[in-house]
Amino acid sequence: MKEFEELFYRDPYCREFDAKVLSCTKAETGYAVMLDDTAFYPEGGGQPADHGTLNGIAVIDTRRTPEGILHITAEELKEGTAVHGIIDWQRRFDHMQQHTGEHIISGLIHQHFGYDNVGFHMGDDVTLIDFDGMLTWQQIQQIELEANEIIWKNEAIEIAFPTSEALKDIPYRSKKELSGDIRIVTIPEADICACCGTHVARTGEIGLIKALSSVKHHNGTRIELVCGKRAYLDDARKTDDNQKIMNSLSCKRYETANAVKRLLDDSNARERTLNAMAERMLKQKADTYPTGGHLVIDQETGINVIALRSFCNQLISDGKAVTAAVLFNDGTETDTWNYLVVSNSRNLRDDAKVLNEKLNGRGGGRPDTIQGSFHASYDEIEAELKQLLA
Repeated sequence: MKEFEELFYRDPYCREFDAKVLSCTKAETGYAVMLDDTAFYPEGGGQPADHGTLNGIAVIDTRRTPEGILHITAEELKEGTAVHGIIDWQRRFDHMQQHTGEHIISGLIHQHFGYDNVGFHMGDDVTLIDFDGMLTWQQIQQIELEANEIIWKNEAIEIAFPTSEALKDIPYRSKKELSGDIRIVTIPEADICACCGTHVARTGEIGLIKALSSVKHHNGTRIELVCGKRAYLDDARKTDDNQKIMNSLSCKRYETANAVKRLLDDSNARERTLNAMAERMLKQKADTYPTGGHLVIDQETGINVIALRSFCNQLISDGKAVTAAVLFNDGTETDTWNYLVVSNSRNLRDDAKVLNEKLNGRGGGRPDTIQGSFHASYDEIEAELKQLLA
């Protein structure tokens, strides 16, 4: 390793260390402390900063600056003070697992598909990786399997600063043009990448890599990923949820998806039957209104908006109303009502702005149809509708 490397590079597994305070100045939040050496990794390369303590004082952030690495502490530390630093090891090792796992996934995707990693964010719960090409979920699953096979081989990870001459022959990945001393992280069979982060010593320490989801992002693919303990906790939570579904639906472990589908199919069939009954009921109700009316205000519970829209349209087409309004909810709320208003003679879009303002509402629509919700009592809403629309 290079002589000027900080302790977090010389020994990424260092959890405690001793150093001396070179300077301490007031920061926007807390104090900015510079040490003569440090095991605290500063935020960079997509990896968050280390946390921990210096002489028991909380280190809440670590930043790299042109002058050196600043430790943002909760309290002041006098210049010249000898300090004992303790790294939040659980946080650091988690970051090492996520970062090394990301390298394996990014390297394999680059190998197989030629796509570049163009974005990397390590959050508190998941890691997001953006690629500049489209990937199917099946392709991602195959990469995931290959990545875990590399983990199970427990390959040693090499970190080095090749000479400029040697670097010319190394096919390493990098998001940007680099110059000077370049730190290369090599994972056998998976990846060679320029990187400033901390990594585990062997792939087996990652434990497990699990892709959670993928979505189209710009012209490429965003993958949501967890590694190590995060992957274990994610699996434990899913197993617990699956067990609850098994118990509720009396099905076997790998039959929950089909059991839920059958339940949804039955529910959808019942809903279609209820909707058909509701439409017949509303049609009969519309027939009871006299012709020549101007404004009809109706109240319903538990009926879908499609049936209600047909009801309003029937009232208007049959000449029972010029403007038809329906207030509806699920029957559990007294001061929250959904609204649907249809008219063939008004610009309802303008009316929606007035009604929303008076009735703490939101929504809108077309000049002939508006819908949304009001947060007011039924009587208040009915009075405002009559005043504005009648």
